[in-house]
Amino acid sequence: MAKITIIDIQHKEFKKSLQGYDRNEVNEFLDEIIETLEDENSMRTALQGEIAELRERLSHFKTMEESLQSTLLLATRTADEVKAAAHKEADLIKQEARLTAEREISALSARIEESRREADRHQDTAEKAKSELRSLLMSHLSLIERVPATAPAPATAEPAATAAGPSEAAGDADTDQIAQLPLNNGSPTHQLVE
Repeated sequence: MAKITIIDIQHKEFKKSLQGYDRNEVNEFLDEIIETLEDENSMRTALQGEIAELRERLSHFKTMEESLQSTLLLATRTADEVKAAAHKEADLIKQEARLTAEREISALSARIEESRREADRHQDTAEKAKSELRSLLMSHLSLIERVPATAPAPATAEPAATAAGPSEAAGDADTDQIAQLPLNNGSPTHQLVE
C-alpha cells in the first residue's frame, strides 16, 4: 500500500450519498489534516537537515578523535623513546664517570705507591748515611781517645815550642794528629741525601 501524501488528500474526491457526512465539516477536517501534515513535513525536513548536520559533525568529531588518538599514541611512543634514550645516556655517562674515576684512582694509587717507594729509598739512604756518620764519628772518637793527653815534643821542634811549655807542645801534637784524620781537609766525605 502506497503512502498517502498531502497532494493525495487535497485532491481526494468522495462519492455523494444521502446519508453521508456534512461536506463542509469533512472539507474543514481535511484542511486541518493537510495543515498538520504540512507542519509535520516541514518539521521532518528540518529534523532531517539537523540530523544530516549532526551526522556530519559526528563524522568530523570521529575524525578528530581518531587524529587525537593517533597523536596521543605517537606522543606516548615519543615520550617512551625519549625516556629510554635519556636512561641510556644517563647509564653511559655513569659508566664513563665510573671508568674515569677508576683510571684516576688507579693513577693516584700508582703515584702514592711510587711516593712510598721513594720515601722508603730516602729513609734507607738517610739510615745508611746516619750509620756511616755514626761509624765515622766513632772511629774519630776512638782516634781522639788514643791520643795521649801529654805527648813529648818532637825532636825537630822549634825552640819557641819548648819554651812555651809541655802543655802547649801536647796541644800541638794533638792538633797534628787530628789534622791527619781522613776528613779531606776538614770536610767530611759523607753527605746526607735528601
